[in-house]
Amino acid sequence: MRLFLKWLIMAASIIIAAYFIPGVMVGSFFSALWVALFLGVVNILVRPVLIFITLPINILTLGLFTFVINAVLILLASSVIKGFEVAGFWWALLYSIVLSLVNYIINLIVQPKDRA
Repeated sequence: MRLFLKWLIMAASIIIAAYFIPGVMVGSFFSALWVALFLGVVNILVRPVLIFITLPINILTLGLFTFVINAVLILLASSVIKGFEVAGFWWALLYSIVLSLVNYIINLIVQPKDRA
């Protein structure tokens, strides 16, 4: 149940972030669900390999190259998922940053507070 909730939160974050970025278009909530699933699988399987391969440049840029990796993964999702379009690399870079912020804020709101 928790995994399903995280999937819905990510889909909502995708739609909200696309609302703020003019270079990104999400056709429907169904498309956002597919993008969330695709990005989740790619972040689990491909992203660690990409980060390992680009480790030297990532160290030189103090981790900022990770934003480039995120933008490339969003462009990959754009090319695979119908109903999700990104106008270019810079829009994907900006979208990845906004998506991270929106997802963080929504998770802060939805996550139950620890009662100690």
